[in-house]
Parts: sequence; C-alpha cells; structure tokens
Amino acid sequence: MDDKTKKELEKLALQIRMGVVEEIKARGFGHIGGSLSICDALAVLYGREMKIDPKNPQWPERDKLVCSKGHAGPAIYSVLAVKGYFPYEEIKTLNQPGTNFPSHCDKKKTIGVDMTTGSLGQGTSLAAGMALGDRLKGRDSRVFVIVGDGESNEGQVWEAFLFAAAKKLSNYVVLLDNNKKQLDGYVKDVLDTGDLAAKMKAFGFDTQAVDGNDIEAMAQALERTRQGGEKPYAIVMDTVKGKGIPDVEQTMANHSMNIDAEQCDKWLADLQKAYAAFGE
Repeated sequence: MDDKTKKELEKLALQIRMGVVEEIKARGFGHIGGSLSICDALAVLYGREMKIDPKNPQWPERDKLVCSKGHAGPAIYSVLAVKGYFPYEEIKTLNQPGTNFPSHCDKKKTIGVDMTTGSLGQGTSLAAGMALGDRLKGRDSRVFVIVGDGESNEGQVWEAFLFAAAKKLSNYVVLLDNNKKQLDGYVKDVLDTGDLAAKMKAFGFDTQAVDGNDIEAMAQALERTRQGGEKPYAIVMDTVKGKGIPDVEQTMANHSMNIDAEQCDKWLADLQKAYAAFGE
C-alpha cells in the first residue's frame, strides 16, 4: 500500500469515528464501544476492498457486508453516510422515533445495509446463505461478515462456519472482532472463547490473525481473501473496544454508554484535530 492510500484510509477511519460520536451525541446514549472497534476495518472495506456503488445500492454484482454484531449499527451508518449512500445529517436521528437508523441494522430501513441483524449469531448464517446464493447465480462477488468475540458464544456461529467450510465458500469472509469484551464484562470471564484463530483454522478456514486497528495490516489481510480457492476466509482482528477515544477505551462498561453533549463535543474536537493533522 502506498502512503497516499494509507493516509486516505486513516482519514476515512477518523470520519467514521466522528460520525459515530455525532450519532451518540444526538441521542445521548448508544452502542459506542463495539462500533469504534471496527472503524478501521470498515475504512478498508468501504474505502478500498469492497466492490460497491453508493448510487446503485442494490447493484446485484456488488460485494456485501453483514454486520452480525448488529448493535454496531452506528459504525455502519457512519461509513455509509460518508460514502454518500444518504445525506450525512440523517444519521443524527439514530434510534429516535421514525428514524431510518435503528439501534441495530435493518435492511428495510437503511439504504446500503445488506442484511438485518441484531439477534446475535444469526448474521453468520445469513451471510453464508448470501455467499452461496451469489455463487449459484454466477456472481463474482464476496460477502463479508463482522462477528463479535462475545457473539461467538452463540452455537449458531459455529454451525454457520461449518456450513461455509463444507460448501467451500471462498467468497465468504469472516472478520472476527476480538475486542475482548462483551455486554457483561470480559469475554474470558463470561465464557472464554479461547484461541479464536486456532478455532477458525480447525473449522476449515484460511485464517489470519492481525491488528484490527491497523489500517495497513487490515488491507494486507483483506488482499489475501481475493485469492479464491476452496476455503472460506477468516481474519481474527485484535482490537480495542472504544478504539480512538481514550475516555471510552478506558471505561470498563463501554458496550453501551450514556454520554452528554459536552463530552461528545470534546471527543469530536480531538478527532477533528487528528483529521486536520493529515492536511490536504
């Protein structure tokens, strides 16, 4: 990756984080921790890797994203807004009456969302079905699915992974957000998932473990998934819940937080300063 591309993707990640904070500020609370941890992955996906057309969001040949950890909807809405799927200001109606941006992803409400999610575990199966469907229709497209490490407590996740491997769905790419926390505490204390990379390999996936908050590492890992073959792909992302905002990173209960506007303004100022440091 050249320096110019890296810079643009890092700027995009900052824009996505700013959008998440804008959404939470407007509502006063929301799922901020797990949204912030995937912003770098989303920047690489929507800024470089995925075949998309914001002007034609239902383009049949597009690559698709399923955010199985549906509560990270604020991050999805933010990147879609930045990429021009709808006016940016609309995301500030997050989780409010009549909004098109509910707490969890809903394809019937939000332009650019490829699958409704929220009941943890189900997105993995839905994405596998989408990948198989695209293959049967002869489409040269991929389905990316973002899965939480806490979500991986669900048995359905592993059933979907078995299916993807059995059907040799090389167009199925799992991004496993290993941010170490879930709703009630640390994953290792609630229900330890152990070595997730070893598990994915054992389940028949072409597997990489990388720093999921490192733009260049994510770009290289995603490049590998273009190779095709006879295995689905897994990227186990070592991330920090709340990444990019130290106050959130250092808050234990950062799955969902109540946050006042003044605090959000401080965070936005810090993010804008970081963005401005890149220059033109």
